[in-house]
Amino acid sequence: MKTMNELKQLAKAKVTKCRVCPICNGLACKGEIPGVGGKGTGSSFVRNVEQLKKVKIRMDVTCGAITPDTSSELFGNKVSLPVYAAPIAGITNNFGAEITDTQYTADILDGCIQAKTIGFTGDGKFIEMFTGPLKMIDERNGLGICTMKPWVKEGIDLRLEYVNQSNVLALATDIDSAGLPLLRNSEIPVETKSTAALKELKEALRVPLIVKGIMSVESALRAKEAGADAIVVSNHGGRVLDETLSTIEVLDEIAQALEGSVTILVDGGFRSGHDVFKALALGADGVLIGRPVSLAAIADGAQGVADYFENIRKELMDVMLMSGCATISDITRDKIAVVKD
Repeated sequence: MKTMNELKQLAKAKVTKCRVCPICNGLACKGEIPGVGGKGTGSSFVRNVEQLKKVKIRMDVTCGAITPDTSSELFGNKVSLPVYAAPIAGITNNFGAEITDTQYTADILDGCIQAKTIGFTGDGKFIEMFTGPLKMIDERNGLGICTMKPWVKEGIDLRLEYVNQSNVLALATDIDSAGLPLLRNSEIPVETKSTAALKELKEALRVPLIVKGIMSVESALRAKEAGADAIVVSNHGGRVLDETLSTIEVLDEIAQALEGSVTILVDGGFRSGHDVFKALALGADGVLIGRPVSLAAIADGAQGVADYFENIRKELMDVMLMSGCATISDITRDKIAVVKD
């Protein structure tokens, strides 16, 4: 198994736009879109990472001997750890890597299956950027989650025909991508969504619906009202709006408001098993990781993705051991503290 550092070094030789920094924190790539940076000043990407560091883990080694179990489940599908590959497309455009989106998607799905977790696939300006990954999920017994941009009704209806004929695990719609400048030039435009629009989408689906881009209690409650099976607390990695709060800052209050009624996933700056632990303690049921997983796929294909998740799993096990948590359900709010500025 390759270490995190080994994967980074391999990736660094294969990309031209991403600097593969020692810590992926958005500082070096501020405003670089296309590229992997945050929008505008890049402060939203940077804040995602910085605010995670203000959440501290409480060590507790008086609970007796334990062997941590990181297993969890998502929509009835058992996973080895509650960490998933976030939906990313346009690998050549954003990373400067000589890999097609088709190969990248295959590597993500296969690596996640090898690691016994789940990969999310992306969407783009052309219908083939959605149907291609969806077909690849079907070929892998539905072990994947497809993601659909927040198109106007014409674009949604077209894609739903394919989704409802597939055996995909769930459909995610990243409504936060309404803020992506490149998508606004599409033949079929994107738009922000109302509760009624999300409800209509849910009613047309035969699989669970995940609404990605939730950054407030009000938005979370609207998604719940619309019938969403899960939400992703996300600011799209800081790529859609400058000067936003970080996802870890809003996670706790959203989790308290939903009271376990909706599955909560979160993304934005998570880089280690320690970060995953913090998110779970603050109410998340799972974590999505984007840029570092992409680099692992660029570095060593499916094996790189599998190695990345195994590194994260081992880090999470270590944190659980040193905090007295035998299972994922043991990771509760009292296991962390949030330090003030």
